[in-house]
Amino acid sequence: METETLGAAEREAFLSLLDDPSPAVRRALLARFTQLGAVSASFLQEIVRGPHRVLARHAAWFLDELKISDPVGDFRSFIRSLNYELESGALLLARTVTPRLDVGGCRTQLDAIAARCRELIVEPSSPREKCRIVNRVLFHEWGFHGNVENYTDPRNSFLDQVLERRTGIPLSLSIVYLLVAERLGLDLEPVGLPGHFIVGCFTDEMPFFIDPFDRGVFRDAAEIFDLLRANNVIPKPGDLSPAPVREVLCRSCRNLVNHYTSAGEPERARVFSRFVEEFESTYARNATG
Repeated sequence: METETLGAAEREAFLSLLDDPSPAVRRALLARFTQLGAVSASFLQEIVRGPHRVLARHAAWFLDELKISDPVGDFRSFIRSLNYELESGALLLARTVTPRLDVGGCRTQLDAIAARCRELIVEPSSPREKCRIVNRVLFHEWGFHGNVENYTDPRNSFLDQVLERRTGIPLSLSIVYLLVAERLGLDLEPVGLPGHFIVGCFTDEMPFFIDPFDRGVFRDAAEIFDLLRANNVIPKPGDLSPAPVREVLCRSCRNLVNHYTSAGEPERARVFSRFVEEFESTYARNATG
């Protein structure tokens, strides 16, 4: 996945070349638009909606060739729908930067991880015992791990990239964990701590928590609070509450704003900043309406 932006000079070059009939020019433009992903989609959509009808027609042709319906618009529609489902949302989010995302391939890989877990689970098993199996498969057999070395790499936040590279940040690794658990019928919840993200199980007599960034280590509530205090955070009981899917995906977008900003890619950061605003405004409208 490329992480490039569209500068003023390149934008002008695109505008001058969009209507060029040369096959070689069109192939080169298609290759570059594919690299730019969401940025090129936004640019081409803008031209399609603009006043220059000739350029609009050519921009529409490139969008069709790229099989870009409008992934940014699709994710925005998902936000506005209020019909939040974690796997669909995570894949739609990934499509905003990888329009030709192999959605089926991502789901097949999650299916394969779950199938391996199912082979190892001996029923009857408690949720904790099943989570131990998930830990073995995810972190030892498949090698998923926290990306400590390049924590702010934006690729750490996209489901397809996490599955391909088997590394990510706490939130994205928690999403993988939750999607595998869901396939196993294991009732787990996302838990958004201040400055960290984990997975919680609330079906046992005493809730327990799993830290996918730390290769699935188990912790109880007291240990979580100790960790928060060690990071100069005053813990509150609500910190351990399950996070709604809306907040999980919105937090992913906030992370991407920060990570693309750190990477010096303000255009991409703005795309995800607008998603955050959309989540917040949609929630505010429906909370008060």
